[in-house]
Amino acid sequence: MRAVVQRVLEASVTVDGKKVSQIGPGLLVLLGVGKGDTEADVPWMVEKLATLRIFEDAAGKMNLSLEDTHKQLIVVSQFTLYGDTRRGRRPSFTEALEPEPAKALYEKVCEQLRTRGLTVGTGIFAADMKVALINDGPVTLLLETQRT
Repeated sequence: MRAVVQRVLEASVTVDGKKVSQIGPGLLVLLGVGKGDTEADVPWMVEKLATLRIFEDAAGKMNLSLEDTHKQLIVVSQFTLYGDTRRGRRPSFTEALEPEPAKALYEKVCEQLRTRGLTVGTGIFAADMKVALINDGPVTLLLETQRT
């Protein structure tokens, strides 16, 4: 799995002109699921997202996590994170997992984040989404599950 994690002051997802998710301060996560990803990758990604020390403490140091601050997050499915642009001009998405199993793993990540007590907004899987955000920092990190 690959994730682009952005610390935001606010973020929202709109589909067909209707706002489907909106948060104030927290994280916007673009999550891609690739071939070879399994349920075994879910706990690592969930743990990392919930406990990543990306928010500032009273001293101004990035020392606090979502769980520490009770901030919210939006997780948006993003198969294009597996786009390969090394050859030609059109990205190849052959490394992205097929939609059905990718959706199941995406939903498991969201579900497990909720079981940790986090408020999780989502987009709509495979929809044409409009994602709006105000970056905070900006702070943007890339996460990728380890494959053996």
